[in-house]
Amino acid sequence: MTTYLLDTNIASHVIEGDIPRVRERLVAVPMHCVAVSVVTQAELLYGVAKRGQPQGLATRVREFLSRVTVLAWTPEIGQIYGALRANCEAGGVPMDMMIAAHAKALEMAAAQVQDKAILITRDLAFRRVPGGLVLDDWTQEAAP
Repeated sequence: MTTYLLDTNIASHVIEGDIPRVRERLVAVPMHCVAVSVVTQAELLYGVAKRGQPQGLATRVREFLSRVTVLAWTPEIGQIYGALRANCEAGGVPMDMMIAAHAKALEMAAAQVQDKAILITRDLAFRRVPGGLVLDDWTQEAAP
């Protein structure tokens, strides 16, 4: 099984519906394989609060979060985050490094059971993560 961890920018495109290709890619995968980090959940809810809780956006965010798996942070992810942030101090923002740590932990867990974990993002900062991450950008055409 492959886990698709959606970064905040991709989740936002799903919620806004502003890039049809993103929704097309989303519906092509089983929903039980789609997840977001609790960090992404927090960022989405912050965006709603920052805009004054507009009814339409609040509803779309709530519905999105009810359909995906929201993955909690664990002590192991905290360990990975500490090392990643120290190694990437100049290359990314702390929230991105928190999501990168979550993606790294998912990749390591998936590899133990011969599964896959892919971080879905359009943020180029994730390409600088030491040791790399398996990435896909659903705003771009799918690779053949």
